[in-house]
Amino acid sequence: MFTGIVQGKGKLIGLEKGQEVQTLTVQLPDATGLERGASVALNGVCLTATDIAGNHVAFDVIPETLERTVLGHLNVGDEMNVERSLKMGDELGGHLLSGHIMDKATVVEVTKKGEGMDFKLKAPSSLMKYIHEKGYIGLNGASLTIGEVKEDILSIHLIPETLRLTTFGALSMGDEINVEIDSMTQTIVATVERMMKQEM
Repeated sequence: MFTGIVQGKGKLIGLEKGQEVQTLTVQLPDATGLERGASVALNGVCLTATDIAGNHVAFDVIPETLERTVLGHLNVGDEMNVERSLKMGDELGGHLLSGHIMDKATVVEVTKKGEGMDFKLKAPSSLMKYIHEKGYIGLNGASLTIGEVKEDILSIHLIPETLRLTTFGALSMGDEINVEIDSMTQTIVATVERMMKQEM
C-alpha cells in the first residue's frame, strides 16, 4: 500500500527490452533499507525491486503494464515520481493507494501561478463517476485534491512544495498521466449504484 505522498524523483538510467518483460533501472532518491522483493511506486505503478546496487534499483515490467500506464512512454533520462511502500506505524499523510492504475488522463492546459501551477486534465468517461470537486485522486502516484470539475475536465492546483518533489513541473499539453481511484471511493460508488438499481 502507498499514501500518495511522493518522496522524490527517480531517474530512468537503464532500459532493457526483453521478449516477455522490460527491465527498468532507476536511480532512486533514497534506497536505504530497500530489499529485493520490496514494493516501490513509480509514477503510481506498484513494482517489485528485483536488483539493488546502492540507489540504482531494477524493476521488471510486463507488456500489459507498459500499455496501460505512462511507463511505456519512458526514455532513459526521464524522471518519475517515487514512493516507497507504507510501513506499519508510518504517518498516512495522503490517502491509501494500491499502485494499480485504472487508466490515463491527458493534460489539456498548464498555467503557472506564481511559484505554483494549475493544470487541467481530460479524464476517461469511465472514471468520471468517481471524480468530484474537493475529492482526492491519485495522479502519477501523488495524492491530490480535485479542483473544479466540468464534464470530463478536472482542475488540479499545485503548491511549490509539490512541484519541488514531483515531476509535475515538467508537464506539457498532451502529456498523459496515470490515474488511480482509491478503493474506498470505488466501493462507495458501487454501493450507491446497487442501491439505486434496487429502488427502481
